[in-house]
Amino acid sequence: MVKYGLDYTRCRWILPLLLGIGVIFGIIALAGRGWLESQTLPYVHQASLWESCRRPEQGGEWTCKSLMGYAWGRAAAATYLVGFILLVICFALAIIAFAIDTLRFNFIRGIGGLLFVAAVFSIMGLVIYPVKFSTEIEMTGINMFSWAYGFGWTTAIMEICLGFFFCCLPNYEDQILGNVKPTYFYSSP
Repeated sequence: MVKYGLDYTRCRWILPLLLGIGVIFGIIALAGRGWLESQTLPYVHQASLWESCRRPEQGGEWTCKSLMGYAWGRAAAATYLVGFILLVICFALAIIAFAIDTLRFNFIRGIGGLLFVAAVFSIMGLVIYPVKFSTEIEMTGINMFSWAYGFGWTTAIMEICLGFFFCCLPNYEDQILGNVKPTYFYSSP
């Protein structure tokens, strides 16, 4: 990518591809039931962003209670969902920006700024959830924040890193578009 720049056909789609992977991770976090799980016997507690499920004993029937009845549950879901929607918008804008033959670098910097805003909303939801869940929901045994919660954090970290990349990319506009004469450090005798 460095040698050929973003004008090179295969490298041009790396950033939208990474945003697409972030969208997939966000979908897994939103739909996953593994935000919180029991770590030790008895395995009686399981929760997602939307509901908390428990069973009286190992092998019993799960009973689920919606977290949307709590103000913090609605706040955590809403802020994470807003961050996810902004990520999807950035993904669509990146596809449009990189599909056009002439890259619009100010447009790319705007995508980076929007990714930072998405990261702020995602992190707010990811912080509200465990703090309020652990204080307001009764838990039995040892519980852990699990794989779906990890996918949520992975999405937020990708939003931050890609935001930096999108914001810094316009600084190298001439090098990327090939408008700079190459400098050679080796001269033949």
